[in-house]
Amino acid sequence: MKQLIVNADDFGLHELINEAIVESHVAGCVTSTSIMAGGEAFEHAVRLARKHPKLGVGVHLTLVGACPVARGDIHTLLTKEGAFFPSYGQFIKKYVSGKISRKHVEWELLCQMQRAAGTGIKITHIDSHQHLHALPGLAEVIGRVAREFNVNKIRIPAEPIGFLGKGVPDISRLMAKTVLTGCSLLAQSIYKRMGFFFPQHFFGMMVGGSMRQSSLLHILKGLPEGISEIMVHPGKNTQALEQLFPWGYHWQEEMEALKSKEVLESIKKCEIQLVNYNDIGNIDGRSINLVKQ
Repeated sequence: MKQLIVNADDFGLHELINEAIVESHVAGCVTSTSIMAGGEAFEHAVRLARKHPKLGVGVHLTLVGACPVARGDIHTLLTKEGAFFPSYGQFIKKYVSGKISRKHVEWELLCQMQRAAGTGIKITHIDSHQHLHALPGLAEVIGRVAREFNVNKIRIPAEPIGFLGKGVPDISRLMAKTVLTGCSLLAQSIYKRMGFFFPQHFFGMMVGGSMRQSSLLHILKGLPEGISEIMVHPGKNTQALEQLFPWGYHWQEEMEALKSKEVLESIKKCEIQLVNYNDIGNIDGRSINLVKQ
């Protein structure tokens, strides 16, 4: 059996992203999303989530490129202006040099989880902005945080090394994917030992921010047996979003791909069952868990 979680990241970052995620859920194949507790459009995302209870909602833990949630001293996580570091590169540089306090990380992430849980939304899983939950040394911290909220499902962004996407791969992206997969596999053993469950397969790094219809169809065609997750980033009005978040993402094209008739037909033709993290455990009346690899 092929089961698929299509998770849209960055719920709560901007209203144009929130609206695209919900549209891609209602009219397309998105089954899951992950909310940013520190996002400027967090409250807007919460209102939309309440209107669409079949959309699974996890927490997109965030330590870069946004505003902190915690009150109190978390100065090692912040710039002089009191915001998170703008890029994961800056965060990692400070982290590996020992200038990031794990106590500060734990307090900030506890506050993010609390803000999400305080809305009454059932948290289905955990993932993170720029996949920082896969960094060596953070699994234990995040595991403790998750236990406080009875969350035991997590994304492991270990895209297969041999998966190159469709077309000629970007070398820098390939190198980043290889490093991320290596870190994810190391973190996976720790999360597994701590009792976390996770999909067997992950896709979305090689074409992150560029999940056009051709790429999505390519993944669906070769989707392996078991439980897979595809990470996507839909949004409305790419030009407007690019002014705020100059990441080179193709938000509008991703939304159109996720809603396309061809993609929905491919899912049906390939006999893929769409699920979300919350659905796992009771599919077709049988007890099926996210697989610990």
